[in-house]
Amino acid sequence: MTSRDIVCNKIHFRHDPKWSRRLGPVEGGGLLLCVACLIEMIDDEDIASVRKSSALSSVSGVLKCSPGALRELLQQDHRVCLHFTAKLLGMLQTAEDPVTLEKVDQVLVQLLLELQSELSFRFVLDEIHKQLTEQLSVKHFLPTFSFLGNLIKAAPTVSQSLVTHYVPLLDRLCSALLFPDEALKGAVVYVWLQLLGAPGGSAAQSLPSAVRDRVCNVLLKTLANASSPQLLRYCVGLLSQLVHLADAVSVLMNSLSCQVMCDENEDILANNSQSLSQNQDQQPPDHCLLPLILKKLLLSGDENLQVTSAKCIASVLVHSPSQYSAPFINADVPEFLFDRLACSSNEVLLWSAYSCLLLLTEEPLFFSQCHSVYGMESLVRSLKESLQLTNLEVPKQGLLLLREILERQPASVRLFPSGAGFVAVSEVLVGGVSSSCLLVATQAASVTSALFRLDHQSRPVQYEAIIKLIEAITNRFVNLTLPSPAHLRSSGRMKRSDPSSQALRSERFLLQALICFQSACRLAEECASDPVLKENTFTAPYKHSSAQDSLESLCQCLLRCCDAVWIPTVIRMCEHAPSAPILQNFYSILSSQFTLLPSLMPAFANKLASSGFYRLAVEHKGLLCAGNRNPNLNASCCGFLQKLSMCLLSQSDLPSGSHQHDLKEVENLLLHNLPSLCYRLSKWPSVLCEYQGPQAPKYCLVIMLYLALQQGDRLLPDQIVFSNVVWLLRSVQEQGCVPPHSVLRSALYLLALTQDKSPSLDGASLNCISKALSSCQSFSSLYFHHPALIHFMCRYPELAEKFAAVVLELWLTKEQDTNTGPTPADTQEEKESRADERSDQKTDTETMELLSVMEKYPAVILTLLDMVCTREAPLAERVLGVLEVLLGGQRGYNINLCTKLRPALLQALQRVSVVNTDHGFEQEYAAQVNSLPLVLKLLCVTQANDPPSSPHYSNMEGVHFKLLYHVSNIAGRLKPIKTESLLPAISYLYCCLSLSPAHCTDRAVSMLLSNSGLMDQLQTVFSSSSSSSSSSATSLSPSACPPLALLCCCHLLLSSLITLQRVHSTQVRKSITWSLDTAVQRLLTQKRNTDSLLLISYLRLLQALLDTDLASEVVCLTSGPGLVGLRPLGVEDGALYPLGSRGAQCLSIALSGLLLQKHELLLRASVNCLSSLLGFLQRKSPATAKHVVCQPWSRFLLHSLLSSGQSCLLHPAILRFIILLLQDSGTPVLREPDLLQVMEGVERRGVKELSKEAEQALRLLLTQIQSRDLLPREEHKQKVKNMIEELGEPDESCRHSQSHDVLHVGDVPLCLSDFVL
Repeated sequence: MTSRDIVCNKIHFRHDPKWSRRLGPVEGGGLLLCVACLIEMIDDEDIASVRKSSALSSVSGVLKCSPGALRELLQQDHRVCLHFTAKLLGMLQTAEDPVTLEKVDQVLVQLLLELQSELSFRFVLDEIHKQLTEQLSVKHFLPTFSFLGNLIKAAPTVSQSLVTHYVPLLDRLCSALLFPDEALKGAVVYVWLQLLGAPGGSAAQSLPSAVRDRVCNVLLKTLANASSPQLLRYCVGLLSQLVHLADAVSVLMNSLSCQVMCDENEDILANNSQSLSQNQDQQPPDHCLLPLILKKLLLSGDENLQVTSAKCIASVLVHSPSQYSAPFINADVPEFLFDRLACSSNEVLLWSAYSCLLLLTEEPLFFSQCHSVYGMESLVRSLKESLQLTNLEVPKQGLLLLREILERQPASVRLFPSGAGFVAVSEVLVGGVSSSCLLVATQAASVTSALFRLDHQSRPVQYEAIIKLIEAITNRFVNLTLPSPAHLRSSGRMKRSDPSSQALRSERFLLQALICFQSACRLAEECASDPVLKENTFTAPYKHSSAQDSLESLCQCLLRCCDAVWIPTVIRMCEHAPSAPILQNFYSILSSQFTLLPSLMPAFANKLASSGFYRLAVEHKGLLCAGNRNPNLNASCCGFLQKLSMCLLSQSDLPSGSHQHDLKEVENLLLHNLPSLCYRLSKWPSVLCEYQGPQAPKYCLVIMLYLALQQGDRLLPDQIVFSNVVWLLRSVQEQGCVPPHSVLRSALYLLALTQDKSPSLDGASLNCISKALSSCQSFSSLYFHHPALIHFMCRYPELAEKFAAVVLELWLTKEQDTNTGPTPADTQEEKESRADERSDQKTDTETMELLSVMEKYPAVILTLLDMVCTREAPLAERVLGVLEVLLGGQRGYNINLCTKLRPALLQALQRVSVVNTDHGFEQEYAAQVNSLPLVLKLLCVTQANDPPSSPHYSNMEGVHFKLLYHVSNIAGRLKPIKTESLLPAISYLYCCLSLSPAHCTDRAVSMLLSNSGLMDQLQTVFSSSSSSSSSSATSLSPSACPPLALLCCCHLLLSSLITLQRVHSTQVRKSITWSLDTAVQRLLTQKRNTDSLLLISYLRLLQALLDTDLASEVVCLTSGPGLVGLRPLGVEDGALYPLGSRGAQCLSIALSGLLLQKHELLLRASVNCLSSLLGFLQRKSPATAKHVVCQPWSRFLLHSLLSSGQSCLLHPAILRFIILLLQDSGTPVLREPDLLQVMEGVERRGVKELSKEAEQALRLLLTQIQSRDLLPREEHKQKVKNMIEELGEPDESCRHSQSHDVLHVGDVPLCLSDFVL
């Protein structure tokens, strides 16, 4: 036989050739196989085992390299096949060489797999069973059992045959486990391991219960006494198979330690095996054995055994945690599991230990024996390490365990008695939330929500750690994948069905984060209600100054994160696909904010309402809560809407008396009716228009419409709101109901603010609204400070008649209230600054609103005028200010307003006259005293805006004259000290005379001059002024003389009376004494210390007197030696009496000095007075006139004026002064260079740039130059001619346009017609 052939040369010749075959080509040296030779070699004991092993090795090679060759030879006769198999089985019993036994095992398995015959399998099993039956001991069955295990592993179908047809054999296998040889036991356990671990698990399920139970018991005994690593590994493997069977677990867990005794030392176990054995001996006799065994494996040094042990524990507990947890807990398994967590980084072991502990937490005994407290530090440490692993399932499982512990931990046993433990957990959770895996972050957020339980907080509470957790979760929102509309349309269904979708994961994280945030809000509320936790009494001294470690900082963090991040994120997430769970927690969080930081809630509520949160919450309620769906979301929405509404109402301008009552009323209304209002906004109109049914839900809708509109959010179109509110008020009245004040106020607000885009109300609706408003005892309880209310009340006469006055009064009163109230701590500068700011901004705004109302509804003006006369002083003054602004503005409707005001003012004056006639002008009479100056001031404003000279005067002549009559009578009867009334009265009389047309002034001046009381009043003012002037060498003393404005107005009125009396030759009944000497001396010596306005009034009066040659019947002038010299008078002084030549020179000098002051009105008045003075002198003494003009100071004055610059040179008054010099002096004063200088100035500026008055004055000057040939050179004449032609014809429109204007300087009106040059 060659080294490769499987033949025996000595006996091969005897064998039939059919039992041999050449495998491969002969030329190539193929292997020769003879089955007969092989069988005989196996039977022959004389053949060495080495040769047999070689032959079996060759057979194994044939089975591998030439599949089917051996099968074809053996299938020629099945008896040979069975005989060959039996011989090989026999070798397992007889062979002693391990190598040979290994080859036999290998060939047998390969042969049976080659044959693939059920008959062969059964033959083998029968033979094995027969051998076990015949032998009294299983001492030599180790190879057989190893072969059987390998066979089952290679041919899993054998396992099914074993459990169904060979139960006795299985019993024998169980008995074999009682043999003390651990190698044999290992082989048997290996058989069971392969049998129960067969693919499909059908063999394990079909195993008879008696056999299974016996296997369990024997296995426990074997495992308890196992010392060899292989046996231990096989036993643990078999145990891991059995614990998947519920019935097997029941048997295993019911096996007590007293049933199985450990009789061998467990030297193979590492480290703590000796102590474990001692500990096991100390266990009670009825203690369950399996937990002890598994605990022993946890303590071994082999991580594989530790992992398998943990998996077995988990598999057992999965079947019934409530039934099997207690034995493991009593065996202190949790303690050992926690220890494994603390000292291992094996991913599988960590995950398995987490799983075991997770199942054990379902048993209350786990917590009552304080295993959670014991293991918390180990768990936190392992979680910190597991978060660094690449397998993220491990930290997920660990976080799940931590959450269960936190949720199930009894409140009586604290997990974190000190702050360090809580901080450690929070740091781990911050790492979990920040994990790159969203699933881990979601799990960490879930744990955080459990950590925020009040009983988990240490003492002191670690607010800073809580804040870091909240901020970590908030920062994670940046990486969330929010669904877009296109994404939802294209893959919405796929997203819902695919758990791995990133969008779905983001949604789940958001939901869990919201739950966590809500838990933090709840924790903050609970801490706020506990004084100890709120103050954090036990905080270390060095932390007391830390603003970050306080409850307030936590609340601020919650509000800041909610406002900046959470609200936008949730809105974007739920914009197109609202989620009920997310929104439920979202609205609960918003509700919590109103409790945590009440001081910041007004601004927060305003921001929410103005951002559309009423609309958002209502739409979510209608979409997701209709039909009693999602009751929790409905409750959250209702709570949010109620708190938002109450916060907005609490800051409304409700009357103080009814504020608390209205708030309580609205709160109850919302509390009981919001849950049933699950309608979308599109359904609200139909709900409001329902005639039947309760009214309370409709009231809620009205209040929410009002609050939303107050913040600028129009939930419904204005027309719909307007019509629905009107319909609601009518239906309520028809049912005999009266809406609450808060509802009626809301309805009124809605009507007022939606009226512009709505149709006008009919009579029935107005009657309904009027009745509803009248049902309140005080309209102030319904008032709100908004211009739309005034417009609404004044728009309809039916409402204006009843409510316009009270609304206007409240409007002005509320404004005064808001504009007052500086705190005592304010400095005087701050108060003045605040008052100026309010005056410039808010008051103007309020006034402009009233102006727009009066422009649309003129009847309001009459109401305001009545308020001027009948209300208290502060309010009346405010009304007057409004009317002054109205009439003082440059508006096209002023004349019409004045026309309507004058009859009302006349009635007011008549009423004041009657009242004061009964009580006397000398007495104080209640509130009527203050109305007189206000009416008079208003009358002055009216006069200035619509003077009698206007085209309307022809229709109002009677009213004007009556007003003049009453004002003059009142002015004559007032006490001189009543300057607040006397001043506007004198001002009105002056303006009336100065502005009236010429054909109307005769009656006016006649009436005034016949009023002796008025003349006495003027005399009193002048007398007191003269006495004060004589007692003071400098200026008027405010306490000793009439007010400056009154004296000026008296001067101006007297000047008008003098002028008009001369024009109409009116009879004078009583003249006024006036000191000319005092007036001239004041102008000459006291002009520097005299107000410009008073100087102007003196000049105007002197001008009028000079125009009458100082001989007016109205005034009796007194003179003195300073003017006319000593008596007897000379010819010149007599001609100029009472001014005299010396007085004329003094007055001329004074006027010349005033010309240099460059005050516009003072310059005009000085030039006009100088013109009148020169005219008077020309008429009375031409020589004196020429002497006055030709004095050296005239030349000096002219030089000063011509050198003052171009603007002064071409001023109309200066040009008129030059004309006066030409008229009265000829050429001595004016020289040719002076005239050329004027012309050069005109050329430089240009004629077109001159004012109309300057053009007229220049035209007159050039005409005189041309007529008197003052510039003889031809080129100069041509220039004069060209300028005259360029000026064109005189334009009288300028003179007429200015004649009706009134300039108010302080309280003094100046009619510009009196100062026309």
